[in-house]
Amino acid sequence: MHKIMLIEDDRQLSELIGEHLERYGYKIHKPTDFQHIMESFAKVQPDLVLLDINLPYYDGYFLCRSIRQQSTVPIIIISARSTEMDQIMAMELGADDYITKPFTFELLHTKVKATIRRVYGEYAATDSGELFIDGLKLDSQTLAVQFEGQRQELSKNEYILLKKLLEHHETYIPRETLIEAVWDSLTFVDDNTLTVNMTRIKQKLSSLGLPNVITSKRGVGYMLSVPTRLGKTNE
Repeated sequence: MHKIMLIEDDRQLSELIGEHLERYGYKIHKPTDFQHIMESFAKVQPDLVLLDINLPYYDGYFLCRSIRQQSTVPIIIISARSTEMDQIMAMELGADDYITKPFTFELLHTKVKATIRRVYGEYAATDSGELFIDGLKLDSQTLAVQFEGQRQELSKNEYILLKKLLEHHETYIPRETLIEAVWDSLTFVDDNTLTVNMTRIKQKLSSLGLPNVITSKRGVGYMLSVPTRLGKTNE
């Protein structure tokens, strides 16, 4: 049974969401002490977080960043804030998806189901090896990318996207292919979601000393270009 932490201060909405998701077998944790959300998160250790933005004490942006600093658990934002900037900010801080209020419970369940299936189910990474390209190493066990002794942790989405780029190095991959690899065809994904995730990957690679290795071409897609042959080892 997967555990979902629902961080929503609208008690009526929280109860409705909880009741709906419990019908599908999820265990829902609804913290009410919004001053100590991170303590509750550490205790519950959820498999997925549903997070509102307008909250007492600490807003959802702060909590998203705080959760992401210590965990790669998938985070889905549920908020009445519907501007593009709100969504971009949430994704930049580490959110995996964004649902604007009002929404249908069917849409919410579809996104929850797709995310859990991708991270923990049939679409989860099962390879025990590592992908190498020159000094760049992608580790499927730790969800981290390493280069010349430096290391950056990746979210699950970032790992899947970078793995796809590594497997097809020096080849442009269509945006649609990348979106389907991460969110699958059942999920409604804004084009900005992919853009923000790719921007985060570029920033992390740049911090490792690999700037500008990912290029994009309008109408074509994204390409990782590191001048060496891809190899794979299993330990």
